[in-house]
Amino acid sequence: MTRATLRKAILTAFGASLLIAGISERAAGQQPAGAGTQAPPDATKPAAPVQAPNTTLADFAWLAGRWQGAWGPRIAQQVWTAPKAGVMLGAFQLAENDKTLVLELFTLVEDTDGIKLHLRHFTPALAAWEKAGPAVLKLASTDPKTITFENAVDGQPKRAAFTRIDADTYVSRSEIVPEKGDPQVTEITYHRQVEAPPSKHRRKPTQ
Repeated sequence: MTRATLRKAILTAFGASLLIAGISERAAGQQPAGAGTQAPPDATKPAAPVQAPNTTLADFAWLAGRWQGAWGPRIAQQVWTAPKAGVMLGAFQLAENDKTLVLELFTLVEDTDGIKLHLRHFTPALAAWEKAGPAVLKLASTDPKTITFENAVDGQPKRAAFTRIDADTYVSRSEIVPEKGDPQVTEITYHRQVEAPPSKHRRKPTQ
């Protein structure tokens, strides 16, 4: 797999969550006819959920901790800090066969005009992939289970969503919308990783 192919896939990966090689081909095969074109509005569909005016970073506090998911043969890991001073800080690592493929840093920032998701990818040596700066997605909608962010500038990625399944499981869904070609969508299910409690056995003092 070339680095360019991997980069294109990872940009959809959560911010990171998208597919590579056979995985992306399978997703593309499941695209409905006319994917990528704008369908006429359907008056019978319920209105899309909207951002609650009182949404704060406290609504994301459940993300704090360490998470792990499978992306085909690759292992995806995330670590989130608790909300503090208007920011939640996150880190992402994608590895395969004991080799780190990419790192990602992201922040949730509580700004005057809403909550924003900032993300940027790096090599293990912390060379940035996105030369123009981090992608910025703004909180677009919320409902009791799903929170969705959208990118108003481009489609790299266009949308990112968190769907909370239970206290220890959530699904990360991302969508890339290239200038040409069909949108690419993927999902990774993350499971909370519980830290092992410290050993109760104390080392005996030396005589």
